[in-house]
Amino acid sequence: MTEGPGAGLVDKPVRISAYVSFTGEKRSLTEKDVTKLAAELVRRALKSGERPFPADEEQAVVHALAGTLHALGDLAMTDVQAVELGHSGLALHLRQAAGNPDRDLAFDSALFYERLLDTACLHILHFFTQRSAFVPRTLVEQTRRQAELLAKMDELIARNPLPSSVDETFERRYLSYVATRHSQLTIYGIDLANSPDRWPLDAAYLTLQALRPTDDQEPEGGGYIASPGSPLPAEEAFADHGLVLLRGVAGSGKTTLVQWLAVTAARGERGDRVPFVLPLRTLVRRADGLPAPADFLAAARVPIHGAAPDGWPDRVLTAGRGLLLVDGLDEIPEPDRERTRRWLRDLIDAYPGNQWLVTSRPSAVREDWLAADGFTELALSPMSPTDVAAFIERWHTAARIDAPDPERLTAYETSLIEAVRTKPDLGRLATNPLMCGLICALHRDRRGYLPHERQELYDAALSMLLARRDQERDMLPQDPRDGIQLTELPQIQLLQRLAYWLIRNNRLEMDRERAERIIADALPSLPAVASQGDASAIYRYLLIRSGLLREPAMGTVEFVHRTFQDYLGAKTAVEDGDFGLLVRNAPDSQWSDVIRMAVAHARPRERAAFLSDLLDSASADHIGGGARDRIRLVALACLEHATELDPTVRAAVEEQAATLLPPRSTEEARELASVGPLVLELLPGPEGLSDAEARAVVVTASLIGTDAAVPVLARFRTHASLSVRAQLSWTWQRFDTEQYATDVIAHLLPDELFFVVHSTAQLRALYSLGGRPQVQVMGDIEPAELSSWLVPDETRQLALRRNQKLRDLSFVSRLSRLDYLDISESRYVDDLAPLAELPLKWLSLDLMASLERPGALAALSASATLREFDTGVPLHGDSVDAALPELPLTYLRFTKNALKFTGLRGLRHMRSVKTLSLGRLFEPLAPEDYEEVALLPELTELRLNWTAVPWTRGPVLPGIRHLHFNNFTGNEDLSAVPAFFPGLESVSFRLAPEATEVPERVLALLPGTHTVRKDHIVL
Repeated sequence: MTEGPGAGLVDKPVRISAYVSFTGEKRSLTEKDVTKLAAELVRRALKSGERPFPADEEQAVVHALAGTLHALGDLAMTDVQAVELGHSGLALHLRQAAGNPDRDLAFDSALFYERLLDTACLHILHFFTQRSAFVPRTLVEQTRRQAELLAKMDELIARNPLPSSVDETFERRYLSYVATRHSQLTIYGIDLANSPDRWPLDAAYLTLQALRPTDDQEPEGGGYIASPGSPLPAEEAFADHGLVLLRGVAGSGKTTLVQWLAVTAARGERGDRVPFVLPLRTLVRRADGLPAPADFLAAARVPIHGAAPDGWPDRVLTAGRGLLLVDGLDEIPEPDRERTRRWLRDLIDAYPGNQWLVTSRPSAVREDWLAADGFTELALSPMSPTDVAAFIERWHTAARIDAPDPERLTAYETSLIEAVRTKPDLGRLATNPLMCGLICALHRDRRGYLPHERQELYDAALSMLLARRDQERDMLPQDPRDGIQLTELPQIQLLQRLAYWLIRNNRLEMDRERAERIIADALPSLPAVASQGDASAIYRYLLIRSGLLREPAMGTVEFVHRTFQDYLGAKTAVEDGDFGLLVRNAPDSQWSDVIRMAVAHARPRERAAFLSDLLDSASADHIGGGARDRIRLVALACLEHATELDPTVRAAVEEQAATLLPPRSTEEARELASVGPLVLELLPGPEGLSDAEARAVVVTASLIGTDAAVPVLARFRTHASLSVRAQLSWTWQRFDTEQYATDVIAHLLPDELFFVVHSTAQLRALYSLGGRPQVQVMGDIEPAELSSWLVPDETRQLALRRNQKLRDLSFVSRLSRLDYLDISESRYVDDLAPLAELPLKWLSLDLMASLERPGALAALSASATLREFDTGVPLHGDSVDAALPELPLTYLRFTKNALKFTGLRGLRHMRSVKTLSLGRLFEPLAPEDYEEVALLPELTELRLNWTAVPWTRGPVLPGIRHLHFNNFTGNEDLSAVPAFFPGLESVSFRLAPEATEVPERVLALLPGTHTVRKDHIVL
């Protein structure tokens, strides 16, 4: 058989045609022949330089190499397949076929064996490409594969037809409609004094903060990050998760966020996502049930739905391009929620790969309601003082447009910011965009005077909108129908009737015909109104002039915000004496605000009787435990609105509320905090509380966030529990910097705790306390400030999060004792050279765009101490070992996009690694990646996010002694663990946020000792 020139795989090919064969093609070599060949290869390789291993190990290397090469004749593959596999892949297959004979070699001998085998395989493949039979065989193989590929492509196109030009044309039209439809935002109360009632979303949108759950980070070095669940801009937090249930109180901005996501997607700022805005309150009213994708546009009342090509939504969702924004889970009746969950589940199963956002008030469904379907729960945080100040500034900026008195508005802005900062009652009301908007409007309308109670605030807002709105606008009638002039009281009476009908029927909108009938029924008792027009004319007046109603679609009316509906409906319930109806609906979360408002409206005697009836209903035998707790919590929340109340009733409410104390979970803490500051007087501890209860009490006081909460928090400042101390450290941002530093921060035990600072002022305060060994810096703090206020001799572990002002790391050179550094979401850092001179043992890098380039990590090779490395930054190189610094690393962790380009290729060469952690990887591992793990000779500990990296396809790892599960939910199937890890001695779990324990059925599967760690999200 003639040998050709070959593929040029090697510079100086060795003639090995007499030695290499596949079964049936040439003579078979005996084991003696192959051993002789291996000995010659080893001899020649040793002549090229200094001997890499002791002379007495030479024969062991020869026999290992001979056994590996002899396995060539047993491989069931053609030379074409071997060349396609590559020399490294061929070497790996030969080693496996020979039983990994290098396992008995010493470290240096094994390294020499691997390199020599790689070289031999390169020459073998070059020989295959030389043979005259190789080219025609390759052509035949390519022709066969091309035919298979064409057939598969035809089948794929038949199943998933490419979007037609009609699809593309309609999609552009639809996206333009969405961008226009949702690009305007109502800023409550600003529509006075000749100002428009809607403003561009781009100018008015305030970035909301959402709490995201902790991921499976596992910082080492003697401690761990104390605040794994940190607030992020809500749209950024949502981008990290495909399925999200977002909770937020009324007026917190959930619907505004939905608008923002829809508009940014329509503009192409979220890739090629196509947004579908699906308001549940509208969808559940459909006679034929919740819609299938084909009916999405019609159900959401998109006017161009008739122009959509048949099957267009199905094609969008099948391609995984959908952004489905399901708004208002709390706005549908409770019996419909289970039906809604089944609808969501069916759609997600049928159309995987799309993004889903479902919004709800906090208590509408239980904490893990959608967890089994893969949803991550996020919670909109109350507005911080900084957020409130920013909102006030934006509100007044918008109000100054075309205003006749811009200077006066500037003065109002300054005085209001100061008032919100210094008056606790006012600051407590300004916690969400709705209330902030009302406060701004009232402050302007009343020339700087503001009521301090919630009821007074609502009354004043209604008066402003109903009685003074037309006066301020100086509106003149344009036609006879506009000659109607209604005073404040009759407008309120009519609006109350509309609101109460919606509440009694568990609705948020009604048909215009229904609204006109309700008005017509009320007109006989309002002769002054009836004399001015019929029900249709009065309806039109309320819709246009009141500022409280709007038509989301032709022929449908709703209140501009649920809060106004609840407030007015509660007033009607009190006037009609329907306290029994309120009591019967107390377990329903939709009625909570109505009941609280009813207590505010009621007279003292009515109020006392109503609260007594509520308490009696909570004790009824037919009431379940969850409903009983909700009723008692609502009764406790009502005390805030009970300005005058029989002391015995107040005491009874507090006594029954005591059964809810202490809170035992984050969810219970949130519910208690929603009651307000009066809860602070009831919070127990720390004596007699478990660690979990103590933490929940601290969370409750933290979320209330008034100055009165500081003494409660200070009671826990010497608590030993790390989760309690972490919450106390994190919540510093909600209080006066100096006072909180003195009362709380100065007393926290530093053991394992990262002290969290969110501002330069906090960093300076920590400096004045002498610094702390472990510090976590959140947000944009200048490097010069970090250099000035981090104590060099004290700071040993440092975490830097979301600092977009951080570009230069030279400030760390002062931290001569720093052995741990964690940098995340600081996208402009591009030079790691300053780290090489530090005594760093641990380094973690994540979400740093400027490091996503070849050679970005090379500077770390100069470090004399670095042994543990954790990265979510994509590695650039041919293999892991080529991309990582040349250091004897003992610990490696990869997460997110770290392995996007390299996979785990070359990991086997990092022979010093003893612990490997594989987190939530965005790219799935290939079979050869699993094989690389098996070739790490020193590996004894493996850490996995089992959901992302289930070890059910990898090789058996008998050397693993310790197995750790990150972000463990309790739903994982671990039945394969004993078979794949036969040498296991211990198992540990780090629980996911929604998990509370490891099921016994799981523990029963696993050998050795078990430990469980629950890290809490700080709030």
